[in-house]
Amino acid sequence: MKKREHIVESAPESMGKICAICKGDKLLCGKSECPILAKYKSLLRIRSSIKEEIEGSSPPSIFVGRMGYPKVKVGPLAPPFHGDTEIMDSPEEWISMDIHEFIDMRISLIRGKRQVNIYDIQDPYVESLQEMLLSERHVELEEKFIKRPGFSIPLGDEIPPYGPSGELKSIKIFPGRTNFRIQKIYDDTDINASDALIELYSMGESLSRIQRALSAGMLGQWKYRKLVPTRWSITAVDSTISERLLQKVKNNETIDKIEIYESRKMENIFIVILLPYNWSYELVEGWYPGTLWNPYSQETFIISDYEFYYGRKDYASIGGCYYSARLAVAEHLVRRGRQATAIVLREALPSYILPVGVWNVRENVRNALNSRPIEFDDENSALNYVFSRFHIPKEVWIRNSKLLDFMLHQVKFHGLY
Repeated sequence: MKKREHIVESAPESMGKICAICKGDKLLCGKSECPILAKYKSLLRIRSSIKEEIEGSSPPSIFVGRMGYPKVKVGPLAPPFHGDTEIMDSPEEWISMDIHEFIDMRISLIRGKRQVNIYDIQDPYVESLQEMLLSERHVELEEKFIKRPGFSIPLGDEIPPYGPSGELKSIKIFPGRTNFRIQKIYDDTDINASDALIELYSMGESLSRIQRALSAGMLGQWKYRKLVPTRWSITAVDSTISERLLQKVKNNETIDKIEIYESRKMENIFIVILLPYNWSYELVEGWYPGTLWNPYSQETFIISDYEFYYGRKDYASIGGCYYSARLAVAEHLVRRGRQATAIVLREALPSYILPVGVWNVRENVRNALNSRPIEFDDENSALNYVFSRFHIPKEVWIRNSKLLDFMLHQVKFHGLY
C-alpha cells in the first residue's frame, strides 16, 4: 500500500481527534471551510510536476529554518515552472488577493533545503543563494533532490505557507541582473546590521527583499554576519525600522482630531484608531469562536499588547504581528509629520481558514491608513462607530484593551509616560 503523504506538519492532539472524526465534511472546528482540504486541493494541482529533478524560476527567495539552531535547513523557494514569479514572494502585492488564490500561489513554491551552520556564510552553497538574492528579478534554477519533495506543510502565523520540501542533492542557479541597492549594502562590510536595514529602506527597497537579505547573512559587519531564521528576520526588520521611524514621530506635533481607518482584506477586519495624544500604541486581536486560533471554545478570545511613549524592552507576547502593525502606523505618521496614540483592532472572520503570515497584519494596516479617515471630536462617538463595524461586542474589546479602557474613561494619555 502506498504510504499516505502528510499534509499538515504539526497540530494539537485535540485538533487531530476532531479532524479524524470530521474528515473535512462536518466542519466541526467551526470554520467555513476545511483548511487541510484547501491546502490539499492546491497540492493536487501541482502534484504531477513534483519530481526528483525540478526546473523553475525563483522570485528570488530562500527559506531559513529554525529547528536545530545553530544548524538549520536552508534553501531556495521556487515553483516547478518558469516565468515571472516575483509576486510569489512579494507580500506587498498580496493584500487584494482572494485567500484561495493566495493558497494556490504559495503552495506551488517548493522548498529545497540543506543543513548549514548559521555562521558558515562562506560555504559555497550559501554564497550561491546570496548571489541569487542579489538578482533584481526572478532567477532560473535547476534542482536535484535526494528523493521526491514531501507534501508536508508548516502551520504558523509568522510566515506565509509554502508547498512541498525536500533535501537537495545538487542545485544550479543562473542569476540575473543585479539589484544595485542590495549589492551596495552587501559590499559594505563595516556598516552594522541595523543601519544596513535602515539604509536599504531609505533607498526604497521593499521590506520583503530587506528581510531576505538579512536572513541570508548579507547585511552587517563582516565578523557578525550569519544566517537568520526567516521567522526571526521578518520580525527583526519590522521592529528595527519601526523603532527608527518612531524616533522621528516623537518629535512631531499631535494630530488634531480622532481619526478612524478601516481595512477588510484577506478575511480580516482591521480598524486603526488615531488619537490626538503623544505616541502610545496597542494591538488588539479578536478571535471569534470557530475562527483559526479559537476553533473549539464557545468564548471570544482576545489577545493584546501595548507600549507607552518610551516603548517596551521585552518581546511582545502577541508575537511578530505587533511589530508589523507598529511599522505600518509609524510609516503613516512619518509621512504626515505628525504624532498620535494608535490603537489597532483586528477581528478574524470564520472564513480566515489558515494562517497566512504577519504580512497580512502589516499590509492590512497599511491599506487602512491609505484610505480616507472618518473624523470625530469625542471619544464616545468614535468608539460607538468603531464597534458598529465588528461582530465582537464592545464590552469584550474594552475589557481586554488597556488603551481602549483609558480612552473610554478619558484618562489623559500624556500623564501615563
